[in-house]
Order: sequence, then C-alpha cells, then structure tokens
Amino acid sequence: MKFGYARVSPHDQHHDRQLDALRAAGCERIFTDNCSGSTACADRPQLQQLRDRLRAGDVIVIWKLDRLGRNLRDLLTFVSDLEGDGIEFISLTEQMDTTTMGRLVFQIFGALAEYERSLISERTKAGLASARARGRKGGRGRKFGDAQVRRAAELLRAGQLSVDEICATMGIGRTTLYRYLTPEGEIRKEPRP
Repeated sequence: MKFGYARVSPHDQHHDRQLDALRAAGCERIFTDNCSGSTACADRPQLQQLRDRLRAGDVIVIWKLDRLGRNLRDLLTFVSDLEGDGIEFISLTEQMDTTTMGRLVFQIFGALAEYERSLISERTKAGLASARARGRKGGRGRKFGDAQVRRAAELLRAGQLSVDEICATMGIGRTTLYRYLTPEGEIRKEPRP
C-alpha cells in the first residue's frame, strides 16, 4: 500500500500543496501533522501512527525530505529503520525513490549517517582538546578536597577513628581515601588512579 505523509509548521502554512502532490503520486492514505520541523520524529503523532501501520512492501511518500525533519540524524535513523523493515521510500521533490533506485538511496543515506557520526566525533574531540588546552579537565570535580585530605590524614595518624569511621565522617569510600593517603596516613604526592 502507498501511504503519504505531510507536515506543515503551525504558523500560517497549509497542507494543500503537499496533499495535491501526494494524491498525484497515488497515495491511498495520507497522514498529516502540524508541528515544527525541529520536533523529533517521535513527537509527531500522525507520523508515529503511520509508522505503526507500515508493513514490509509498503511505500511511504513525502513531498520533500525536510517534511520528515531538519535534523539529519533523525532523518537518517528514520529512513534506515524503513530499510530494515522492508519499506520503500519516495521523496517527490528530491526525486529519491527506493522502488526504482533500490538500495542505492539507502546506501547514500547510510553514507550520510556515517559522515554525520564522524563529524560529531571530530567536534567532540576538538572541543575536549580545546578545553584541555585551557586547563580544564572533563568529568566531575573532586569531592575530597585538600583540606579534607589533610584532616583525614590527621585522624588516621592519630588513630582516633577507624578507616570506616573516617570514610563515613568525610562522606567518601575506602578507595577514595586510599587514593590520596597511604595506609599509615601519609598524603600521597600524586593521587593513585
């Protein structure tokens, strides 16, 4: 069965142009949403209802790729899921048609998805390197500060409290205590990893 999907932004847009194109393409049933293009695919009730109805061999037709979303990652995930379920895909404006070009379109989407993942990875690595160059480290800050380390060392050396009592008082675990202190209560020059 051939299904159509149309989406317009909630601000003064109409479905008419998309609906006419989808009907001309032979869609037997058309689902429409009124929501922003930045909304994730999962937050569009009619798209989700359409997705639930699709079965292997069905075809989903859209007027333009941006009707599914402006986010490349969501678009690629959606189209990849269609391929996995044996559902064909047609975008009228971009003239992408898996019923005629078959796997080529899905391979292009797969390549775009891989490219997007590599861009995200590169940006993340560059951001971390930039932060390190400015002296910032990733992760949560130290819970066990210098003053607490000195106080724990004093208590441990004095033998006033057991290791478990010191840990409970400081709100830390044994591993954290021994990362900064030797069993004798000496402060380590470099905390153990």
